[in-house]
Amino acid sequence: MNSILQQDLNDFENILEKAKQQGIEFLNNLDTISTSNKATTDPNQMLNEFGLGSLETLKEFNERLAPLMVSSPGPRYLGFVTGGSTPASIAGDWLASIYDQNTQAIKAQGGASALIEFETINLLLQLLALPDTFLGGFVTGATMSNFTCLGVARQWFGKQSGKDFAKEGISETIHILTATPHSSSVKCLSMLGIGSQNYTVVKTIEGNREAIDVIDLEEKIKQLNGKPFILISSAGTVNTADFDDFTAIGKLREKYNFWWHIDAAFGGFAAVSDKFKHLVEGWEGADSITIDCHKWLNVPYESAFYLIKKEHVSLQIETFQNSNAPYLGNPLENFNYLNVLPENSRRLRALPAWFSLKAYGKEGYKDIIENSTALALHFGNALIEAEGFELMAPIRLNNVCFTLKGNHNQENVSEFLARLNDKGKVFMTPTVYQNRKGIRASFVNWRTTEHDIKIIIEEMKETLLDLDI
Repeated sequence: MNSILQQDLNDFENILEKAKQQGIEFLNNLDTISTSNKATTDPNQMLNEFGLGSLETLKEFNERLAPLMVSSPGPRYLGFVTGGSTPASIAGDWLASIYDQNTQAIKAQGGASALIEFETINLLLQLLALPDTFLGGFVTGATMSNFTCLGVARQWFGKQSGKDFAKEGISETIHILTATPHSSSVKCLSMLGIGSQNYTVVKTIEGNREAIDVIDLEEKIKQLNGKPFILISSAGTVNTADFDDFTAIGKLREKYNFWWHIDAAFGGFAAVSDKFKHLVEGWEGADSITIDCHKWLNVPYESAFYLIKKEHVSLQIETFQNSNAPYLGNPLENFNYLNVLPENSRRLRALPAWFSLKAYGKEGYKDIIENSTALALHFGNALIEAEGFELMAPIRLNNVCFTLKGNHNQENVSEFLARLNDKGKVFMTPTVYQNRKGIRASFVNWRTTEHDIKIIIEEMKETLLDLDI
């Protein structure tokens, strides 16, 4: 064994202890760590001939790279719908790395990691009040979850005319209907060979809405003259957390032939709260659903899962199976995740979610969801009271979409947000809503409190004064 590697092995406990203490120090100081950072480092580093060893490498990391880190897990990081990892999920994530399982087969010799994943999906179905008619698995994020679901939808579409797109390639136009798709869904259409521009936009409900106008949807369906199609609907749009009417869409399913996919990356967690579960009423009728765990479930990044009706498992296997690996056996008889997902190599990504679900239960997550939504309303009210700002849409759940008051201030929105973020106390993201520049604040972090709202509002007022707006 290499001498430095042997030295690290002998000093392993000390190495992990130092890494643990550094992690604890970072998490304990999230309030004081900047939410943005313009510092840089030279990426053109030379690879050391013999290696530094773990402790010297940690030292270099602390000198050059750690100062670049921002408090994205912190309570005032309101961009990108980013949750902060719970203590239990961090423990699960560390153990996932330590056990280093390649999570694949249910009947694998010497490992039960796929069974842990099955169990975690079952827990999530209970949390979201969804039936066990869905088969699920973990992927890196909403993009890969959408990719998995829409990949199976693509195979379904081909089967409607007796074709196997997975084997033969796409040989006809795939009809996609959607109103306000997330950019990740559009990206998936590109990756799946359907085309990022090849979808029909359905009108949204009149007024300040982003949800599908079901009347226009049926009109667009009739224009297809009985041809099958794929519907991409939303449970929580990016700007205003708007929801399509799933009950109405379910009724259309009784009349027309289509694959129904719901992008519920963060909005699906509305099901956890009695106050908001009406927003997802009827979603159990969908063929596939995307949920992102590193958002409102508050687990570390690279954690999302897909849900696809079990009745479609044959299509799923046709889409993703390793057909040139006969040693894996019959994929229907010997379940293996590599036959139902894009990835062959997979870490035990379910473990952080399993730890957090077990640790905090239904009530714990209900509290997180209801605290986030209450804070969103509190922030919206504080914006109105502060003057200088206006809401661009109603606050339906946890996203607050707002802008500077008055059309004459549209030219100042970008500069205002840049200066606000540069202060390092809060981070929010820009948006465009109904052809106006705006700002989006997303509340999903379990650490956020009303005190954080107070700090944010004060920073925003100071920024207005700095710009003399």
